Amino acid sequence: MRVTSIDLSPAGPIRFAGIADTNHRDGTIRPSRLPAWALAQTDAVALPVVASMLSGGRMEFDTDATSVEIDCQLITVKMGDKPVLPVTFEVTVNGQVVATHVATNFHLIHTPDPEKIDVTIIPGGGEHVKLASLPTGMKSVSIWFPSNAGIDIASVSVNDGALVNASPPDTRRRWMHYGSSISHCMESEHPMGVWPVLAAQHANVNVTNLGLGGQCHLDQFAARLMRDSGSDLLSMKVGINVVNADTMRDRTLMPALHGFIDTVREGAPDTPFIVMSPIFCPAHEDGFGPSMRSAEGIYSRERPTFLGVGALNLRRIRDYVEKVVQQRRDAGDLNVHYVDGLRLFGPDDVADMPDLLHPNRAGYARMGDRFHQIAFENGPFKL
Repeated sequence: MRVTSIDLSPAGPIRFAGIADTNHRDGTIRPSRLPAWALAQTDAVALPVVASMLSGGRMEFDTDATSVEIDCQLITVKMGDKPVLPVTFEVTVNGQVVATHVATNFHLIHTPDPEKIDVTIIPGGGEHVKLASLPTGMKSVSIWFPSNAGIDIASVSVNDGALVNASPPDTRRRWMHYGSSISHCMESEHPMGVWPVLAAQHANVNVTNLGLGGQCHLDQFAARLMRDSGSDLLSMKVGINVVNADTMRDRTLMPALHGFIDTVREGAPDTPFIVMSPIFCPAHEDGFGPSMRSAEGIYSRERPTFLGVGALNLRRIRDYVEKVVQQRRDAGDLNVHYVDGLRLFGPDDVADMPDLLHPNRAGYARMGDRFHQIAFENGPFKL
């Protein structure tokens, strides 16, 4: 079947949503959820990788096409001997999934031994994504990228003769959320299974997901992105990565969280802002970080008593996060709100946490439903 290529230049009809930079280079586009200036402020090797995995990111345009095709190079991850998670694209029209494509070709970032940091890159071929049988007639389409793969886009095309126009401005309320891998949701298996995306679809809001696997450490670049985003709604879920990597102690967490909120409030002083503590994680409710990893899941390793002084576990972090939010409210900021992460995913949900750290598809679906109820139906994001 003959196809017509779509102009991918900034002047073209495609709008990239939930994405900070499109990075045009060598005739391709490499989207990222973080801008280059933010990536330059840390030498964390994993940060550019997880930012390139476009959780909540999508392409939007109006078309009467019944087929959209994407030529691209994908890169995803594989842990130990576990199977590679599905690398899935989805198309929605009016919020409903109308086409799906599961990729079979990609580069692999392989960690052969989960207890070590050795990484092997296994090259793979390019992928031809075909999203067919779209509804007839003119419509606004959103093509949602995989949450667990980076992408270099070489071309986007539609069936020959189809019209492609820029979509009208999105006038819905804008929501930006910041968090860890448990907001990134690589394990969701499909783009619409990411829990912030699910909650946003339920509430009909425009979401930007800054869930960055392993990289939620109250970095000031993230606070500045939230501050300057112009979002109508803000939220963050903080704590698990602080324990995973043992990056903060009793002395540092509270001032770091206050400083993060201070930065956000410089540009968004009155925006409804939900601050959440961590969800349940068996190894770290009482056990301190750093996280150790085995084939069976994560665990804490005992440390000498003198090294444990001031170390953080999830129970301590929940206390600190609640205390910080209450201090802000007592000081007059009644638009900042605390949510206990156990309300999203608690001990009774652990059957849907296969590696004892990350929920599975069913667990993320439950989190999306619960956050929608807590924030949008009955809470501070309610219209």
